[in-house]
Amino acid sequence: MRVTEPVSSVLEMTEIQRRLLAVGGPAVLFENVTRADGEPSSMPCLVNLFGTVKRVAMGVTLDGRERTTAADLREVGELLAFLRAPEPPRGLKDAWDMLPLAKTVMSMRPATVKKAPVQEVVWTGDQIDLSKLPIQTCWPGEPAPLITWPLVVTKGPSDEREDDYNLGIYRMQVIGKDRTIMRWLATVAAPSTTVAGRRPASRRPAACAVIGADPARSWRR
Repeated sequence: MRVTEPVSSVLEMTEIQRRLLAVGGPAVLFENVTRADGEPSSMPCLVNLFGTVKRVAMGVTLDGRERTTAADLREVGELLAFLRAPEPPRGLKDAWDMLPLAKTVMSMRPATVKKAPVQEVVWTGDQIDLSKLPIQTCWPGEPAPLITWPLVVTKGPSDEREDDYNLGIYRMQVIGKDRTIMRWLATVAAPSTTVAGRRPASRRPAACAVIGADPARSWRR
């Protein structure tokens, strides 16, 4: 659904989303967003994308299969849980049965490219201005505006494979044109409690924060 009428990023958009979510309403693209400073945003804002189980399932495109139900999502969750702690095959038959799984796993490997759509617009130095984004203030009296769904990439404390990176979601409060702050809990902002115990999350380097990632990546973190 597309909305062309002006809508404010301060409370108004959040209230519309809340009502849509309550009734299983559609995803909505606001094309005329007013920022917190009263100026029009040059960017549209898509909300309620994950407002129903069906839309969440449709966003998980693993193995090129169409998904629409909670059972479909559960199947993907069980696969990912198995990959996190796989059981070795007990014989040739088990190994043969796992061949399709191996093919699926290989297809999940990320590809490295020299040029990606995310690099079409690059801001550096004084060009960086977070107020250009239609960032919401969601509730009266809260610290805001808040980037509510960033994928924050952090590096673990060692060179071991499990410490290569961690992908987590932590609300980011905008405090300046090029500054944000996050509240991290050590047991959350780390791949495991063991890693968190070796180095507090607040001291672990953050590589980047991804805003507006594709649906499957947002939910498969």
